[in-house]
Amino acid sequence: MAQGDVETYYEDGQWKNRREGTGRAFGASYATKDEAVADGRNAATRDGVEHVIKNQDGQIGQKNSHGNDPRNVPG
Repeated sequence: MAQGDVETYYEDGQWKNRREGTGRAFGASYATKDEAVADGRNAATRDGVEHVIKNQDGQIGQKNSHGNDPRNVPG
């Protein structure tokens, strides 16, 4: 993840969001993954960074880019 990307993750029975490089959650803790993903997506979209969504086991389940994509990427 690049500096400032948003990560949605599971910890201590709750879903949370944090900025890469900070090591601590921002915003509220959420009972459901969907709530945390929505808040994380909003933050990533607002700041034009990538949103990394992890599964409960800590593995990356999904990545979404919200800006700064190179224009000349084949495919």
